[in-house]
Amino acid sequence: MTAQTLYPAERGNLRLSFEYFPPKTDEMEAQLFQTADDLSAFGPAFITVTYGAGGSTKARSLTTVRRLIAESGFANTAAHLTCVGAPKAEVDAVIDEYLSFGVRHFVALRGDPQGGIGSTYQPHPEGYASSTDLVRAIRARGDDIEISVSSYPEKHPESPDVAADIDMLKRKVDAGATRALTQFFFDNNDFERYLERVRRAGVNIPIVPGILPINNLAQVQKFAGLCGATVPEAIVTRLVHLEDQPVERFKEATHIAAEQIVDLARRGVRDFHIYSMNRTPLVTAVLDLVGFERASVEAVGAIDAPRMVAAGAAA
Repeated sequence: MTAQTLYPAERGNLRLSFEYFPPKTDEMEAQLFQTADDLSAFGPAFITVTYGAGGSTKARSLTTVRRLIAESGFANTAAHLTCVGAPKAEVDAVIDEYLSFGVRHFVALRGDPQGGIGSTYQPHPEGYASSTDLVRAIRARGDDIEISVSSYPEKHPESPDVAADIDMLKRKVDAGATRALTQFFFDNNDFERYLERVRRAGVNIPIVPGILPINNLAQVQKFAGLCGATVPEAIVTRLVHLEDQPVERFKEATHIAAEQIVDLARRGVRDFHIYSMNRTPLVTAVLDLVGFERASVEAVGAIDAPRMVAAGAAA
């Protein structure tokens, strides 16, 4: 696909959200806040901050979310929360702490088994048994709270089939979920088939595709293998021979993610959740190539949604 075909004919509003992870060092902290500031120019509908399995990054997640809201002005920050490896009282305390400094949007997840991906999940004997129970606990705090949950176009690695995944999603919706953010995927046909099945099952909340620009092919392949996602051979072929050509690799990775977003937009998708990996350059290059309009410095923070610009307006 060439650059000239990356601008869809329609100019309808598209909405973005970005995912960040809590930093482990002072240097990583500076990078996170710089990335969040840079990407705010695209007017995200919200941003999210992850939360480690078993609460392994709980303190850093709490601190990061609090700072993003109180110091950086990102009032639309959503807090990830898991229930694995913790009693209800501990999880409830985290929910209430987030609420105390302004969080009104949660991403409710069960969390990976404490033994790691691939091991058997065991609920804490005094904890919430599943993400459905966690959603219900958050919803009890107020009807105005947004609750996003996970969904899996290629099915969760622990699920026997996609039907079981969709049944789980239905239970989360019945418990109060208002949006689903998908695991990353690279074949838009997988997403479209999944969405059709979700709608046939009577699930009508927004299903937002998760987009992962490929900074490092080997890392993405490894992660995909762990979480049940697939990196198509066509994408591997486009990138693998460029490992020692960083400039060309960056350009090709930019085109791959931009092509995916534009194709989804042409299929009617209007919301996109971008896994930023706390890095600005590739995400920014992708969004510029797609044609998302950047806000002026003065307007950042006052924008509800980014807009597609006229064909040819982006370099």
